[in-house]
Amino acid sequence: MVNFTPVGPVEATEVPRYAGLGTFARLPQIAQVPDYDVAIVGVPFDGGTSFRPGARFAPSAVREASRLLRPGYHVELETTPVAQAQFVDAGDIACTPYDNHKAVTQIQEQAAKLVAKGKTVIAIGGDHTIALPMIRATAAVHGPVALLHFDAHLDTWDTYFGEEITHGTMFRRAFEEGLLIEDRSMHVGIRGPVYDKDDFLRDHEFGFQIIRCTDIDKIGVQAAIERIKERIGDLPVYLSIDIDVLDPAFAPGTGTPEIGGLYSREMLQLIRGLVGLNIVGADVVEVSPAYDHADVTSLAAATLVFEMMALLTKK
Repeated sequence: MVNFTPVGPVEATEVPRYAGLGTFARLPQIAQVPDYDVAIVGVPFDGGTSFRPGARFAPSAVREASRLLRPGYHVELETTPVAQAQFVDAGDIACTPYDNHKAVTQIQEQAAKLVAKGKTVIAIGGDHTIALPMIRATAAVHGPVALLHFDAHLDTWDTYFGEEITHGTMFRRAFEEGLLIEDRSMHVGIRGPVYDKDDFLRDHEFGFQIIRCTDIDKIGVQAAIERIKERIGDLPVYLSIDIDVLDPAFAPGTGTPEIGGLYSREMLQLIRGLVGLNIVGADVVEVSPAYDHADVTSLAAATLVFEMMALLTKK
């Protein structure tokens, strides 16, 4: 932790939440403090989408929705994140929208300037492609990680139309590059159709276990949390949340919605149950504001980032 009293967000009782600069939760910008524990960074890239585009606009939309947050105290986890650690808004990573390979390299290079021992980065995507460069930057500091992946989809396919780097292939690339600890990673919330029944067999060969939404119907949230913790233990873990893990009723503004997803309340219970995990990096991705209604998807994403902030101070 930083060796000074953390600088918190703008006080909402002095400046209304709808006023002032639109940093995430109105936190200080990275240049306004001498050091930080956790950097929240936008990655406005959606060149890897396979259906509805628009996630490039998510960082600004999620920041705007985060004005609704009251980050001073987390009631359920009984922690005061912004008083216990220095959180900052690190702005947006700039990358080309025209070349996926070049964009991934640019994201990795800029993320590497934020990731360090004792420092955690939470990325706001962007489409899920951004998880690959973020994991690369994280693993360069912490070594291979266990991946805890909340999503409707596996994202371990090989290629789309011959392209190897997309929002549905990045975790296969991460496995192939040795960035993931074998047999310790997990998908949660999987549902919907797949291209082939062997997709699940191949995914298992990459060392993943799966908790489907229908599994949670049967075993409940607490049992799912126990499975996750048993699987990951005290290993360094990268937490990746695709907002489409939520049912479209709770997150309509996303690129590839699938019905039958998690309720937002179930999702909050699952995330809060992760207290004790050694989270070394994280992202929330796939918000597509153009398809949102009343900012409910952006608010869901912003709230999940706040949940991550609370988790990091609880550990």
